[in-house]
Amino acid sequence: MGSGKSAVGRRLATRIGLPFRDVDADVEASAGRTIAEIFASDGEAHFRDLEHDAVARALTEHPGVLSLGGGAVMDPRTQSVLADYRADGGLVVLLDVSLRYAMHRIGSAASRPMLADDPRERWTRILAARRPTYERVSNLVVDTDQRTLGAVVREIAARLGVDEAASPDEGC
Repeated sequence: MGSGKSAVGRRLATRIGLPFRDVDADVEASAGRTIAEIFASDGEAHFRDLEHDAVARALTEHPGVLSLGGGAVMDPRTQSVLADYRADGGLVVLLDVSLRYAMHRIGSAASRPMLADDPRERWTRILAARRPTYERVSNLVVDTDQRTLGAVVREIAARLGVDEAASPDEGC
């Protein structure tokens, strides 16, 4: 939460010439409701089921950059499909962000049900619980603190072997 995954994902997709897809948007489209509404009416467990289904479907159908919600990798089923994806040569990126920068980027937590009440304390607690799984599931960790969107995108593109001359920066 607050790492910039949607912005980085969109810009990376443009840079490497592939489509971008956001799992949160997929869940909202298939449910016909916002994530906050799903949490409120059906609970987190139901949302996580929908999210896992969306991740599994996207990994088989989508040939581009995929942005997962922050809690997606906590589902063992999703960990398994991501492990298969990595085994097939896929890149799973952890965008690392500190509390200070995350809070600045998140702003109001109104649209983030996981950060209700005390966003700083909740974010810290959630990250402490998720961090070991994030590190285990990813095969590239990119620090986003004090870095421009372009710098983060360039680092990931370089890991993918994108040639600077063949892929203009487009403001990155």
